Amino acid sequence: MANIDWSKLTFSYTKTNTILKTVYKDGAWTPIASLTEDYLHFSAYAGALHYAIECFEGLKAFRGKDGRIRMFRPEENAKRLQRSAKYLGIEAPSTELFIEMCERCIKENEEFLPPYEATGASLYLRPTLIGSNPQLGVQSSKESTFMVLCSPVGAYVGGALDAVDVVIARNYDRAAPNGSGSFKVGGNYACSLYSLNVAHAQGYKAVLYLDPATKTKIDEFNSSNFFAIKDNKYITPKSDSILPSITNMSLETVAAHLGMEVERREVFVEELKTFEEVGECGTAVVITPVHKLVDKPFLESEEETVYTFGDGKCGPKSLRLYNFITQLQKGDIEDPFGWVHFVE
Repeated sequence: MANIDWSKLTFSYTKTNTILKTVYKDGAWTPIASLTEDYLHFSAYAGALHYAIECFEGLKAFRGKDGRIRMFRPEENAKRLQRSAKYLGIEAPSTELFIEMCERCIKENEEFLPPYEATGASLYLRPTLIGSNPQLGVQSSKESTFMVLCSPVGAYVGGALDAVDVVIARNYDRAAPNGSGSFKVGGNYACSLYSLNVAHAQGYKAVLYLDPATKTKIDEFNSSNFFAIKDNKYITPKSDSILPSITNMSLETVAAHLGMEVERREVFVEELKTFEEVGECGTAVVITPVHKLVDKPFLESEEETVYTFGDGKCGPKSLRLYNFITQLQKGDIEDPFGWVHFVE
C-alpha cells in the first residue's frame, strides 16, 4: 500500500506507478504499452493541441470490505466515450479494450487504491482519447491515442456532502444550442473556465448554466448535472445541451427503486423557489448538496436573487440516494441492477 494519508486526499493529481497507452493507426490499435512516466511523445502538430480533438471519461474503483475491487458501470463510460469520439470523427476503443485497459491500470496501481476504511476515497480513472497525428488543416484526426490514467482521490469540493454556494451566470454559456454540450469533450470545460474563475473569486464553488437559447431553463453546472427534490420527486433537466451523466442516470434508477417519482423534463428557473433540496451530481462527487443558489443577471453585478435550500447540510432524500450509491459501489449492499464490475 502506498504511503498516503488517505484521510487527507483531495480531488487532485498523485503520481502512480503507470499509465497505459495504445494508438490507433493503419486500421488497428497497437499493443497496450505500460508507461512509468506521465509524459507522452507525439507531434507538436497533433490535432488535440490545435483543434481540441479530445474527449475523456471519469470513473472510479473501490476496495470492498471483502477485499474485492469494484468498478462502477464501466460499460456506460465506454459507450459515452465512443459517442464523443464519433462526434469528433476519430476512432474509439471497443468496450472490451476500454475495460481491459481500466482493469490493467487498476492492477498495476493497486497500491494506490484506498483501503475500504478510507471514507470517501477511491481510485479515480481518467480514460482519455486524443487526435495525435500531425496536421495543419481543421479536420478529424486520422490517428487516435487512447490512454488510461489513475490517481487516488477524495472529495471533489470540500468534504464529502458539504453543502456549497453556487451562482447562475446568465451572461455566460457553457454550450451553444445544437453544439457540443452533450458530449464529454475537453472544449466544453475550457469554455466554462472564465466564468468559473469569476465565480470562484466571489466565493462560489460552481456555476449553474441556463439553456443557451432562452435563458429560462436550467441546464447543468460547469462540471456536473443538476437535480432537485420536491414532494418525493427526483427532478433533473432534459436538454440536448447537457452531458448525459452516468451518475445522474444511476440516481434516477435508485430514486425509483426507493419509491420516488422521477421526472426528467424541462426545469424552469422560476421553479427554484419550490424545491426542497438541490444538488450537483457526477462521478467525482456522487452528490454535492447546494445550500445557496444565487441568480445574477450579470455575474459581475451586485444585483441578485437568492434561493436557499435546507440548513447547510445534505437533505434527507439526497443523503438516502448518496448512501445507496456509495454503499453499492463498495459492496456494502447487494447490487440489484448489475452495475458493479469486479476486477479479479
